[in-house]
Amino acid sequence: MTPDKTAGPAGPQPGGLSVTSSVREGVLVLGLAGELDHNSGDVLRCALESADPALCRIVCDLGQLTFMDSTGINTFLTVHHRVRREAGWLRLATAPEPVLRTLQMVGLDQVISLHPTVAHALNA
Repeated sequence: MTPDKTAGPAGPQPGGLSVTSSVREGVLVLGLAGELDHNSGDVLRCALESADPALCRIVCDLGQLTFMDSTGINTFLTVHHRVRREAGWLRLATAPEPVLRTLQMVGLDQVISLHPTVAHALNA
């Protein structure tokens, strides 16, 4: 396992996003905290782009995400399609109720699997 790395500020700034990154059993695990929107989407994209390209299995822990707009939806769809081409997958875990509602309203839960915990997502 590699140590956690953080993209963005050490903690989410008001209206900002922080992303931690670790590798567990060959799976890239990203922890998102704060708000994922037009102003902060580059933090997530940077974390994904700076990850080892061989890691095509990804779990995003959304447990500390307080808000997400179409930026997050588009980013997750883009990553989903990219990793599928590499025979990988993207799984989302621990989405809080407001984020979960957004994912369900646009039907993303029908495309990308949602899991109640990171452990469940890792073992699915």
